[in-house]
Amino acid sequence: AVSWYDEFQRLYDTIPCVEVQALREHNDQVLHLSFSHSGCLFASCSKDCTVKIWSNELDISLQHSSNMRPYNWSYTQFSQFNSDDSLLLVSGVFVGPHNSSSGEIAVISMENFTLLSRVRNKPYDVFGCWLNETNLISGNLHRIGRITSCSVLWLNNAFQGIESENVNVVKRLFKIQNLNASTIRTVMVADCSRYDSPDLLLDYEEQLAASSTCPVFDLGTDSEEEEAKPRLPPEPAVQELPDAGGVPAEHGLQQLFDDIMEGRVGPAMTETELETKVAELFVRNRTKPPEPNLLPTDSNSKTKYLIFTTGCLTYSPHQIGIKRILPHQMTTAGPVLGEERRSDEFFDSLDHVIDIHGHIIGMGLSPDHRYLYVNSRAWPRDCIISDPMQPPPIAEEIDLHVFDLKTMKEVKRALRAHRAYTPNEECFFIFLDVSRDFVASGAEDRHGYIWDRHYNICLAKLQHDNVVNSVAFSPVEQELLLTASDDTTIKVWRSPRAVRVRQARRPRPRKLLFSWLMNQKS
Repeated sequence: AVSWYDEFQRLYDTIPCVEVQALREHNDQVLHLSFSHSGCLFASCSKDCTVKIWSNELDISLQHSSNMRPYNWSYTQFSQFNSDDSLLLVSGVFVGPHNSSSGEIAVISMENFTLLSRVRNKPYDVFGCWLNETNLISGNLHRIGRITSCSVLWLNNAFQGIESENVNVVKRLFKIQNLNASTIRTVMVADCSRYDSPDLLLDYEEQLAASSTCPVFDLGTDSEEEEAKPRLPPEPAVQELPDAGGVPAEHGLQQLFDDIMEGRVGPAMTETELETKVAELFVRNRTKPPEPNLLPTDSNSKTKYLIFTTGCLTYSPHQIGIKRILPHQMTTAGPVLGEERRSDEFFDSLDHVIDIHGHIIGMGLSPDHRYLYVNSRAWPRDCIISDPMQPPPIAEEIDLHVFDLKTMKEVKRALRAHRAYTPNEECFFIFLDVSRDFVASGAEDRHGYIWDRHYNICLAKLQHDNVVNSVAFSPVEQELLLTASDDTTIKVWRSPRAVRVRQARRPRPRKLLFSWLMNQKS
């Protein structure tokens, strides 16, 4: 803007805050919304176990509905169009033998709405995502102990039924150890080649000078005095033993058992603490080191980041893991189990970890994939987790954090206004979305919210009759926003300017009638 008046006019006139339509074709809670890259279509997922595809050409209308109950699904929970909008990934909850629940991903062709393939996905809140036009990422979970497991992320070809006789259709990407009942969930891919000029009003040199260089950092404070101090990693939940001094893991395990038998470990470790310590010692010399030079050096980099929620202290997701995907890993060609590993590279390490110090309930990328926005509900400050199966209580206020993936730093103070009330053990995902100038999120207080990305101010509250689960901006028109709610509706919101433009295009019957009457009188 060239003046503050123009900037005020932008903020007042271009916010999609006018309800223009309510779509009521779902008959149960609507959980997720996603637009195609062209903006011509969008998909909705619901507890009614359908995925519906809508046309956004002129007025919004239902184009197709797929019922997933014949495939033993309980409900659909997430969808994503591939980069050329020819395929739709649909993620849902699958009911297996003895009523066990897992996840499954279906791929639907946008040409004729046929189901092309189905992929098992465990746990179901991995959701799944596209890596490129024809390959998608799914998850699997292998239990090692009561609170120790291994998450495996797989690359899958979307056309498995057609190509599986001749070429590989799956390949293992990464195998990551989970401690203290944590698992990998909510995977997404950030494409570094899409980074463009900075689109937030920030002084990056100042941010870099003030930030810590530690790759794991804590965001659990709001006080300015504490923010001025160096950030320290959170205290470990399990008692630290004397350092093994770099000795092989087998020697470390033997030393641990000798110390326990001879009473040199005190106070007495619980069964949970012992399992975690044994798992840490086992994995110490069996993990492939992280890739060097994580940060891309230029905007033309073909690097992609796999981003997901994880944890190290309890089962509720409280960390963001980042793993670089190299060009040779972006195809299912080659061995099914991935590149050959040495015996000391049984697990993959994470390239970067961000500690949120709270329960993560939503993530979204900016249009250029440079900024990561994270919804979280904070834990009490200085809380200590002694039992991984009993996470700390979480705040009702939702914090919306902003991270720059180019520097791996938090670049804005958390956005606030929205709230959630579900307790920790029942907490569910609240999806958010980001446009060029705005960020929007659902909430459990029966409203959707819109903030300005540059000024950190809340611009609008969008009312529903129940929890708002998901929001979605049109990728080609940020003055169009959709919200999905437990009240079974999808609401369509446009900016005041867009409403005026649309009304001006339509004929006004009253004026035409008045003109005709005047002509008759004359």
